[in-house]
Amino acid sequence: MCAEAAPGCAQGPAMALAFCGDEGNSTAYNVDHGVLNNGCFVDALNVVPHVFLLFITFPILFIGWGSQSSKVHIHHSTWLHFPGHNLRWILTFILLFVLVCEIAEGIVSDGVSESRHLHLYMPAGMAFLAAITSVVYYHNIETSNFPKLLIALLFYWTLAFITKTIKFVKFCDNDVGFSQLRFCLTGLLVILYGMLLAVEINVIRVRRYVFFKTPKEVKPPEDLQDLGVRFLQPFVNLLSKGTYWWMNTFIKTAHKKPIDLKTIGKLPIAMRALTNYIRLNEAFEAQKSKRSSLPQGSGSIWRALCCAFGRPLLLSSTFRILADLLGFAGPLCISGIVHNVGKGNNTIRPQTKILGVFFISSQEFLSNAYVLAVLLFFALLLQRTFLQASYYVAIETGINLRGAIQTKIYNKIMQLSTSNMSMGEMTAGQICNLVAIDTNQLMWFFFLCPNLWAMPVQIIVGVLLLYYLLGISALIGAAVIIILAPVQYFVATKLSQAQRSTLEYSNERLKKTNEMLRGIKLLKLYAWEHIFHSSVEETRQKEMTSLKAFALYTSISIFMNAAIPIAAVLITFVVHAHLTRNADFSPSVAFASISLFHILVSPLFLLSSVVRSTVKALVSVQKLSEFLSSEEIGEEHDKCSELRSADNHSKYQAVPLKVVNRKRPAREDWNNYSSHMRRPINITEVDDFCVKITNGFFTWTPEGPPALSNIDIRIPQGQLTMIVGQVGCGKSSLLLATLGEMQKISGDIFWSSSPDSEMGEDVSPEKESSVDMEFRKRGSVAYASQKPWLLNATVEENITFESPFNKQRYKAVIDACSLQPDIDILPHGDQTQIGERGINLSGGQRQRISVARALYQQTNVVFLDDPFSALDIHLSDHLMQEGILKMLREDKRTIVLVTHKLQYLPHADWIIAMKDGYIQREGTLKDIQKSETELFEHWKTLMNRQDQELEKETIIESKSVLERTNLRRTMYSREALLKDDDEDEAEEATESDDEDNLSSVLHQRAKMPWRACGKYLSSAGILLLPLLVLSQLLKHTVMVAIDYCLARWTSDAIAGKTELELRNCSMCKDFNHSPYSKVFSILCCLGIVLCLVTSIAVEWTGLKVTKKLHSSLLNKIILAPMRFFETTPLGSILNRFSADCNTIDQHIPATLECLSRSTLLCVSALAVISYVTPMFLIALVPLAITCYFIQKYFRVASRDLQQLDDSTQLPLLSHFSETVEGLTTIRAFRYEAKFRQKLLEYTDSNNIASLFLTAANRWLEVRMEYIGACVVLIAAVTSITSCLYNKLSSGLVGLGLTYALMVSNYLNWMVRNLADMEIQLGAVKRINGLLKTEAENYEGLLSPSQIPQNWPDRGEIQIQNLSVRYDSNLKPVLRHVNAHISPGQKIGICGRTGSGKSSFSLAFFRMVDTFEGRIIIDGIDIAKLPLQTLRSRLSIILQDPILFSGTIRFNLDPEKKCTDSMLWEALEIAQLKHVVKALPGGLDALVTEGGENFSQGQRQLFCLARAFVRKTSIFIMDEATASIDMATENILQKVVMTAFADRTVVTIAHRVHTILNADLVIVMKRGLILEYDKPEVLLEQEDSVFASFVQADK
Repeated sequence: MCAEAAPGCAQGPAMALAFCGDEGNSTAYNVDHGVLNNGCFVDALNVVPHVFLLFITFPILFIGWGSQSSKVHIHHSTWLHFPGHNLRWILTFILLFVLVCEIAEGIVSDGVSESRHLHLYMPAGMAFLAAITSVVYYHNIETSNFPKLLIALLFYWTLAFITKTIKFVKFCDNDVGFSQLRFCLTGLLVILYGMLLAVEINVIRVRRYVFFKTPKEVKPPEDLQDLGVRFLQPFVNLLSKGTYWWMNTFIKTAHKKPIDLKTIGKLPIAMRALTNYIRLNEAFEAQKSKRSSLPQGSGSIWRALCCAFGRPLLLSSTFRILADLLGFAGPLCISGIVHNVGKGNNTIRPQTKILGVFFISSQEFLSNAYVLAVLLFFALLLQRTFLQASYYVAIETGINLRGAIQTKIYNKIMQLSTSNMSMGEMTAGQICNLVAIDTNQLMWFFFLCPNLWAMPVQIIVGVLLLYYLLGISALIGAAVIIILAPVQYFVATKLSQAQRSTLEYSNERLKKTNEMLRGIKLLKLYAWEHIFHSSVEETRQKEMTSLKAFALYTSISIFMNAAIPIAAVLITFVVHAHLTRNADFSPSVAFASISLFHILVSPLFLLSSVVRSTVKALVSVQKLSEFLSSEEIGEEHDKCSELRSADNHSKYQAVPLKVVNRKRPAREDWNNYSSHMRRPINITEVDDFCVKITNGFFTWTPEGPPALSNIDIRIPQGQLTMIVGQVGCGKSSLLLATLGEMQKISGDIFWSSSPDSEMGEDVSPEKESSVDMEFRKRGSVAYASQKPWLLNATVEENITFESPFNKQRYKAVIDACSLQPDIDILPHGDQTQIGERGINLSGGQRQRISVARALYQQTNVVFLDDPFSALDIHLSDHLMQEGILKMLREDKRTIVLVTHKLQYLPHADWIIAMKDGYIQREGTLKDIQKSETELFEHWKTLMNRQDQELEKETIIESKSVLERTNLRRTMYSREALLKDDDEDEAEEATESDDEDNLSSVLHQRAKMPWRACGKYLSSAGILLLPLLVLSQLLKHTVMVAIDYCLARWTSDAIAGKTELELRNCSMCKDFNHSPYSKVFSILCCLGIVLCLVTSIAVEWTGLKVTKKLHSSLLNKIILAPMRFFETTPLGSILNRFSADCNTIDQHIPATLECLSRSTLLCVSALAVISYVTPMFLIALVPLAITCYFIQKYFRVASRDLQQLDDSTQLPLLSHFSETVEGLTTIRAFRYEAKFRQKLLEYTDSNNIASLFLTAANRWLEVRMEYIGACVVLIAAVTSITSCLYNKLSSGLVGLGLTYALMVSNYLNWMVRNLADMEIQLGAVKRINGLLKTEAENYEGLLSPSQIPQNWPDRGEIQIQNLSVRYDSNLKPVLRHVNAHISPGQKIGICGRTGSGKSSFSLAFFRMVDTFEGRIIIDGIDIAKLPLQTLRSRLSIILQDPILFSGTIRFNLDPEKKCTDSMLWEALEIAQLKHVVKALPGGLDALVTEGGENFSQGQRQLFCLARAFVRKTSIFIMDEATASIDMATENILQKVVMTAFADRTVVTIAHRVHTILNADLVIVMKRGLILEYDKPEVLLEQEDSVFASFVQADK
């Protein structure tokens, strides 16, 4: 036994180091009273189990690792947790801590005796090793799921428990009691080993892997079997959970390749939105059933939230309170260490000596400075772990809650009644705000929630401790902090008010900027840039005013954060030193109280944000409860006719056979086609209807008058029904009423249960069974609403709309809607993204896509609401013939068509004529001709007019072609621009395979954007920058000086006191505090002033920079050439003005302040520690290197995750807004379930990004906090040592330790802010990229004085050898054009699309690059004129009418040059006088954004009036009459001839007949002039191109 367990036995007494000690008397080896009564032998016995475990497990571990080395990553589907898993980890941690205490106790108690007794701490050391081995071993068994090997642990715990119990019993026998620390530790170890043994036995009991015949098979959790789940936080062991160890591989890979949604995988089931929604809904239902009588208010929502998500919050709060209590260990340990060091750390010689060794009490143990340093280290580790765990749990709960609430809101949206939406009770904006803002407010509230309970605890304990240390003067200091808390709250509320007003102004500014950018072409052609520029600047000024307030309050809040602790410390210490006579004014007290003040201040700062967050959350829940209780759509089971006979059934069964032929109808079918053959034979048969409404009264609002009354209609099955009537007579309402979207006052809607292939596919089986067969729900209806609704998806997805893709059908639909030419122009064909975030389409294109969607669906019923409104004649004819008549009617589909185009009435099988909300007449065209002759005649005259229109329109060029050319131009130029785009962006976007390139991209990602940072700071100017830097440096120097002064003061005071005690004279004067307190007070006041200066300097810098960047951005953008706007998507320019400006306005200054403060604090702290103990520098090097790598890896991962978080939020929000807009369509199609599914996907991908971001932040913080704890430990040990051996003053030890504690607090702030700063500087970088755009050259060679005042007065134009291109790297669009236009001539220019007509008109304004030849107007070469002058002296009307929001007066004359009479005259010429007269306010009537309150034609007329107002002698019309009806156009032609008789007019013609009476005609082809002569001359030539155009136009 001796040989094995006690290697010290054999060594003779010569050695000073022996297992049992070697004092001369051999009590150590005395076995007279039995072996077990020898303390040393019992200790040797205790080593046995540990050695046993180490011997057994090491080979297994090595073999295990060896076999796994090829596959070190055990696949995570094998991660099983044995029962009692968490308990085992917790017990092991406690065991390790107790063992460390035992080792320390042994060393301390042994320090007294003459020789070393190894047996006091060696067994404990072995036990420590064994405990670590046991848990590593256990972890490996668990991950490889091989429980049989746990037998070894079972033996180990049994042996350890027995040997410890023997030792404990022996202590009891020898009267060792609770006053001795070793007795308590041994008792604790017995309990711990016992519990671990119990856990082990429990594993056997549950898993039955031994002693039982059949072991229990266990499968890993479902999530882990799915390889897509990469978020492992819920599944890993406790240590990995607490330190986020599993994130290591993730963060490392992030450094190698960028993180995307694939990398982060799926959410675990428990965190998915659906799971949480079900949880929340159950809680809601429970609340409802409990309080069914009471109205549902916000109270019940709170209760439901607490019920569903309360438990994790309790856990988080517990962690938080534990962490806060552990936080007080810092000040207490500092106080103890400094106190003990001051006394020379001499351990009181213990009195008790039993069994030949000394025992010490816990008090003696804790009076050792080194022990305190180690305890402080452990307390810090534990505190930081708990704190991060609390944060993590709270944020995770918040994220789960957000997902659940968003799903709840979405389900509610799906049931909202349409009237709510249209009558403005719930606007789309409000709903989107609920999702974007209010759910986030609730999430933040849940995140900050634990603070509500933890703060009071922290404040109370802090004040008590201060009182214990300093007595009454502490209360005065604490009072200062607490009294200033309301002031802070006041500042915080002011801050949020300022933020709100800033938001309002910035929204207004964005609206103006948006309008400016949308109308930029017009602004440039009319030389109005400065007007809009100043208008945006004016709003920006207002925004800057509220930004100034925001900056002021921010700086006050920053100032208070920094100054309050200084003030509190100053008041406390001065009072303490002067008022309390025999006060204990020692370094230990002083530095402990400083640390306590730092702890106290943080909850009080958080208080203001927590209170604000709580108020916001209350408001959000109020909004939510209002929304959730708003009107829902009535779910009616529509009765269907019970009259059904057997032969009917057979007739119906035959219909699906037609489906087979759906793709290629037989040829003869088409040929036999005649509209008269298909007259309904017996429409009166009861059952032949698809929908029947009897005696229906419908309304939009429950209390309002009925919008539709006395509705009795039937819509025949499988035929084409048309609904006609004047504007606003309720045609669309009738469709919606049929779909069940309106509120029914009385009456019935019957849907016949047609054999729809997709009939009621979304109706759940339970509902089906509960509804009787007679009450059949309507099936899916393909519905194209009047206002086209597009998804944010590709063109193809918009048309197929979740249906299976069928190539033939798809092609047929595209052809019927003539979408092919439009698709060809899009950059990626039908895979191009359209919708809010994609390419902007014109109204006609949007409408055709919306109709194509209805045509593509395989539903039996198709509702088309005015599908022709935005289409020209040819497109609508084609759509009618190919789409509606061929594809739908041939298929026996039931079609309901609302239209204004009466020429299609002969095609209708059934006509419903409406008037003022009731049915005027229904029947076939023949019926109406007989009975309602008047109505029929009225229709006939209207039809004639529409037919004339048809003849006049040319097939060659129609508006759609024109839309296409515009689109093509933008696409083409966009491609060109992409090449020379900002290299920076290009570098980030390249993903080529060659390693070289990839590594350079990764290098880019790892680099800080120093250039942007330099740009930001240099924008601040010469004066502010030095002020900023100097004030920060000075402030931190003064802060260090304050603390150093305190260290000197307290050290001298204590030295003085000891001296007095030594001299022991009652006459000697007391220590004089006043010189110290004066210096201290001066320094403190200086510190407070500097805090104010720095906080103001930072915010002031921010203001100056933001002002400068915005104004230079605006100047650059507004002066950029037209090319720039054609090639840069509007959205990305707007983003610079919105998101990026907002970042620079509000976020960067605060981040910059935080970053500089935390960095300087860390630097100054490390400097102080190094000054106190230079030894510390050696240990600093490895720590610094670790820190550097952690931040480097973290920054890259954090940036990617932040971007993912932002980018996954966009689709989520736009899914909400598109659902709100397309609600009727989605419900008509019965697609609710599909859209809900989509929402769940979007929510989950956003939540997983947020969760990973949170985990990454925790990963960083835990590591930084641990490094901080190491700094504290090293600083403590080195300073204690140098104090004991090099006589360092105890004040300086206190100083060093206080600063070391600060490092641990600020390290992670530093890295977090660095990462934030990097993301935010991206905004500066992007704006910088735009600032590099070249402006147009506005300067001319001629000075204003050289240009005649009234130039051009005659209007003579000479064009000499003109060649023009859009950009220097593109082909020319005009080549060598020569022409001469005499004053007052009327010129017509025509040609096919893309012949260069529009470029010709733009050349006059120098909007395109003229690289050869020149244009001379009235003797002056326009190239020599300043642009402003040139453009302001010519007039043009563009083909797209553009109006701005504001008054009519502003739209006609923004420069305010004209009198009212001139404006009225212009309106009269443009046929608008009566329209404007009728408006409230006349000329001052408001125009909404984009002129939406006028029709397309009226807008065009306004643009004409605008051109007339500018009395210029040259007037250009660029296809200006394309969107006006014939009658108005003829009037205009007359006007141009009369009002402009003396002006030169250049007309670019769409329809050739408009230029027949021009003086000269120019025919262009591919940028060349083909023909150039008088129209009559050209018409006489048989082979002239012009003649062929005119021929085609007839």
